Amino acid sequence: MKTKHIPFNGFVSLLLLSFLILFFVFSDSMVFAADPIPGVNLNINAAGANPDNVSNTLTILAFITILSLAPAILLMMTSFTRIVIVLGFVRTSLGTQQMPPTQVLIGLALFMTFFIMSPTLDKINDQALQPYLAGKLTQTEALAEASKPMKVFMGKQTREKDLLLFLEFTKSAKPKDIQDVPISALIPAYIISELKTAFQMGFMIFIPFLVIDMVVASTLMAMGMMMLPPVVISLPFKILLFVLVDGWFLLVKSLLQSF
Repeated sequence: MKTKHIPFNGFVSLLLLSFLILFFVFSDSMVFAADPIPGVNLNINAAGANPDNVSNTLTILAFITILSLAPAILLMMTSFTRIVIVLGFVRTSLGTQQMPPTQVLIGLALFMTFFIMSPTLDKINDQALQPYLAGKLTQTEALAEASKPMKVFMGKQTREKDLLLFLEFTKSAKPKDIQDVPISALIPAYIISELKTAFQMGFMIFIPFLVIDMVVASTLMAMGMMMLPPVVISLPFKILLFVLVDGWFLLVKSLLQSF
């Protein structure tokens, strides 16, 4: 029997639609049902000597552990790190303090991360998730297949010098292919490469705004206005410059092209 393939975007849409349907069903039942809502009891019992029970218990514990590490995986193994640091540099260079708010910057960084990572996530869905749901792969095989697209993505953004740093400390041989690189060495190498790239982009963003600050400060000193903070005068000019050059468009375009 041929297994029906669900694209990743369709899978997410189907999942969200299911949650919405369940929400409305349960909300209607809570409003119109005459009977009280039943309670739910969770019991934790000993697994006993049955190996299947022990295996299921360990699987649940491992799944809960993965869920607790999901934020770190999202932050460190995707494009989120570079994006959020560059956006933070933009706000700092403008000098607007809390504008845009942190929630807006984080939300923009998350949606851009999903957009950039969608090809990689589609490959994970096709090569690992769908075969696993169809019973063609075991959990170990599915995890191994899922790591391959992630290694390709991180390998393209990782500098060779950073990767060799961690390989030398583990005394590992120089790999012939990115798939031969241990994931424990690739992840930290990818992180420090992303930090360097983000700081380089942040430096380029700072330069034009720094020039405006210097010009305004020099003008105020020449006019003898020593008590007026230059930041108060330069802020409208920096915002005007950012708007005139369509700064958000150029910033997002540069971030997308950097990947």
